[in-house]
Amino acid sequence: PWNLQFGSIKSFKQPTTSLTKQLENLSDQVRVQYKSKVVKYTWPKSHQVADAIPWVQVTLANGQTLQTKLLIGADGPNSMVRREAGIPTVKWNYDQSAVVAVLHLSEPTENNVAWQRFLPTGPIAMLPLSDTESSLVWSTSHRHAEELLQLDEESFVDSINTAFWSNENHSELVETAGSLFRTALSVLMPSAGSARQLPPSVAGIGPKSRIMFPLGMGHASEYIRHRVALIGDAAHRVHPLAGQGANLGFGDVACLTQLLSQAAFNGKDLGAMQHLLEYETERQRHNLPMMAAIDLMKRLYSTNAAPMVVLRTFGLQATNTLPAMKAQIMAFASK
Repeated sequence: PWNLQFGSIKSFKQPTTSLTKQLENLSDQVRVQYKSKVVKYTWPKSHQVADAIPWVQVTLANGQTLQTKLLIGADGPNSMVRREAGIPTVKWNYDQSAVVAVLHLSEPTENNVAWQRFLPTGPIAMLPLSDTESSLVWSTSHRHAEELLQLDEESFVDSINTAFWSNENHSELVETAGSLFRTALSVLMPSAGSARQLPPSVAGIGPKSRIMFPLGMGHASEYIRHRVALIGDAAHRVHPLAGQGANLGFGDVACLTQLLSQAAFNGKDLGAMQHLLEYETERQRHNLPMMAAIDLMKRLYSTNAAPMVVLRTFGLQATNTLPAMKAQIMAFASK
C-alpha cells in the first residue's frame, strides 16, 4: 500500500454553490423544474436534413410536454437518454463496490489536498469538501463494502482511520525498496526528500451519507445523435481510483459549451450535427486514452505480486517527486 498525495483542488461544494447562484442570476432566462420525471422521448428522424429535423419532444409524468432543439443527456451511467436513443455501450463490471460518505474531520485544517491509499482490497480516497469535511470513496470487495455499511458510526470511523494510518498490510520488501528509492531521489533532487504530509484524522460521518454502489467501466460508442448529446457518466463510466470521473465530465461540459456558443454566435442550429460531431471527436480523443489508463491502473493495483507492487511504488514515488512529470499528468487530466 502507498499513500498518493494529489495536488491542491477546489472544494467539491463550490461547483454546486456556484451553479445554484448562476441559475438564480439567470432566472429570467432559465427555468428549473424540480421533482419532475421523464416518461417518454419522441425522437426526430435521422434521415432528414439537419435544418429540417423536428425538435426532440420530452413527455413528463404529469403529462406536460417540452420541446428542445438539443437534448443533453447528463443522467448518469444508467442514462435513460442514452438507452432510449438506442446508443450502444461497451461496459463491464469490476468485482468491487464503492462505499461513499461525508467525513467530519477531527479538527479544522487547510483541507485542500486529496488523499488516496492503495489497500489489498482496493483504494481508499479522501477528497476535501471544506476545512472541516471531506468526502470518502472506498473501493473494496462487495462483501467488505456490505460489512462497512453495517458498522456503527464509531466502528466505521475507526476503520477509515486505520485504513489510512495503519502499517499492518505493508510489505517489508516493498517498504525497503521504497525507502532506498526515496533516498536515491533525495540525492538527485534534494526537494524530493522532504517529509510527506499525513492525511487528516476522521471524527465522524454525515447523517445518512453512507451508501455503496457497484463499480464498473462503460463507454458509449456514440456521444451524439440528431439533436442529442451525452455528457459525463451518461457517456463514460470509470473506476474512481484516479479521481477523474468528475474531470472527464467537466471537460465534456467545457467542450460542448464552447462549440454551442460558437454555433449560437454564428446563428446556427444548436442541434445540428456539424458542431455536435466536433464535440464527439474532441472528447473521445481525450476520454478514451484516459479511460484506458484508469482501467490499466485498476488492474495493476489489483495484484499483490511483489514485483508489480515494487514497480508501482517506484512509479508513484517518482511521479510525486518529479515536478515536470507531475505537471504534465495534471495538465492532461484537467482537459
